[in-house]
Amino acid sequence: MFARTRSKAPGAGFIDPVVLSRIDDLELLARTVVQGFISGLHRSPYLGLSMDFAEHRPYMPGDDIRRIDWRVYARTDRFYLKEFEAETNADLVIALDVSRSMDFQTRGVTKFDYGRFLAASLAYMSGQQRDRIGLTTFDSGVVDYVPPSVRHRDVVLHTIDRARPGGAGGLRAPLEQIGERLSRKGIVALISDLYADPDDVLKAVGALRRKGNDLLVFHLLDPAELEFPFDRPMDFQDLETGERIPVTPEELRDEYLELVATHRDRLDHLMRDHRIDYATFDTSRPLDDALFHYLAHREHKVWAR
Repeated sequence: MFARTRSKAPGAGFIDPVVLSRIDDLELLARTVVQGFISGLHRSPYLGLSMDFAEHRPYMPGDDIRRIDWRVYARTDRFYLKEFEAETNADLVIALDVSRSMDFQTRGVTKFDYGRFLAASLAYMSGQQRDRIGLTTFDSGVVDYVPPSVRHRDVVLHTIDRARPGGAGGLRAPLEQIGERLSRKGIVALISDLYADPDDVLKAVGALRRKGNDLLVFHLLDPAELEFPFDRPMDFQDLETGERIPVTPEELRDEYLELVATHRDRLDHLMRDHRIDYATFDTSRPLDDALFHYLAHREHKVWAR
């Protein structure tokens, strides 16, 4: 599981989900997130993680010498900075869950809005890297599909912007449909609250993994789903079925928290065993951890080639 050991990078305040929810223009929101994140990243110890332009510029006094490309210096006897590290493009297909369970919020923003912000930010960042970008929104089936292309960033952003949560949830059928539509291997970023048995989740993503795709699974949870802070009897409603259940929180808190921990641990174990990148994200926290996780995965795959 992705560990949150990194100190907050400068610029993290620009990617707080509550602040972002006040921005109406999704492209502006994505640009704000990415520029704030990259600005913070370049001031952090993680300079090796950067965008995929592979361009150089002459060294100027005051530049960080850690970014000098010494191979170019050996050939030219001149100092050039390697602005961006990676050397290849990729297909990125974002699979965004738009089922009813994503429309849940107790603090910050809904899981759906957090997923929407993350999907838009990934699309914008990959567009900057000249990747081919695609999108699928899904509930129990595919709702919208945009095939991956270097020209599709604006279409992807528009599709995310008009998406709304509403249908019953499901993973296996829509992910199998996505796999059938992809003609080449790439990165598939699944953004979902994963309301399914872990073994069923594995079967769902397995169809994509078996075709050679790299899988990133972003597991979104509201802080109340992680903490169960409720302190008085109340009815809980299932957003998928509408069923209402009376609950006394103090009698169920420990059992509930144990079940959630077991669910996450089981997902983490299964994903690692099948070389699928998995991370849990609290929707009340800034998006920098999610973007850092994506870039770390992206750079690892680039350098592994």
